[in-house]
Amino acid sequence: MATFISSSLQIIGDYRAELGETPMWCARSQSLLWVDILQQRLLRYWPDEDGRIEIHAMPPFTSAVLLTELAECFLVVSQQGIALYDYAHQHLEFFCAYPANAQGTRPNEAAIAPDGSLWFSSMDPQAKRAIGSWYRLNGKSDDVQHLTGNLLVPNTLQWVDDDIWFADSLHHTFYRATFQADSLNIQQEYPVSGIPDGSTLTTQRQLINSNWGEHCLTRYQISGAELQEVDRFDLPVSQPSCCTFGGSTLSDLYVTSASCGLPHPKAVDGGLIKIETTLTGSLSHQFKF
Repeated sequence: MATFISSSLQIIGDYRAELGETPMWCARSQSLLWVDILQQRLLRYWPDEDGRIEIHAMPPFTSAVLLTELAECFLVVSQQGIALYDYAHQHLEFFCAYPANAQGTRPNEAAIAPDGSLWFSSMDPQAKRAIGSWYRLNGKSDDVQHLTGNLLVPNTLQWVDDDIWFADSLHHTFYRATFQADSLNIQQEYPVSGIPDGSTLTTQRQLINSNWGEHCLTRYQISGAELQEVDRFDLPVSQPSCCTFGGSTLSDLYVTSASCGLPHPKAVDGGLIKIETTLTGSLSHQFKF
């Protein structure tokens, strides 16, 4: 039984995503943004404003909407390319094309690195072929770097000291890698049970992972090159997809989920979950121009 939960969980709002992903806490506005990849939607939730939720249309296969240095101007990662999104005017301005060598794929995981660059992955839309890759985009250039390939479903992206931790969901494996000479070099593999999807990191270097298809979260402790499972926490949704910390103290854990592929989805499948915890996350990095 997980010991990091301080109260019962909540299901936020009535929206049920086909494929909810990439929750991102905006400290400036005290709001949470996440996407429904298959329904081409951006959702935004203000917990301190009577639970207000706004929903905006997005380009096909938008997998992430991330922070930039500019207030209310977000970075959109989609199959059409990388764009800046003026939230107030709902205006998209594309400035970087989707990688030419990623044709036949769609974007999946995405995050801003500590240096302010964008990292994102690609995958086979049917999740059958190992044609996925990791890419990096420096805000001072419009050239996308190809970092590594031959992946099935690249997920999870966290930086710990000089290491980058990621997962390949359908290889049931976490990886520890380093970024050197414009490439991602895998140092060690960590096979796990189940399907590891998106993750978040605590200030104590604990990796909280959403276990797709297993209706639970798994907490791991990262200690140098070691990855050790600590405990698990059951969820009411069948397919938790990603998680992040938010709230004024960054101790509220938000978990996205998906209803796609379920023959008989429950009423809560695809919902956004909020869990009050005894843990603390860190502020998200911002894309630097």
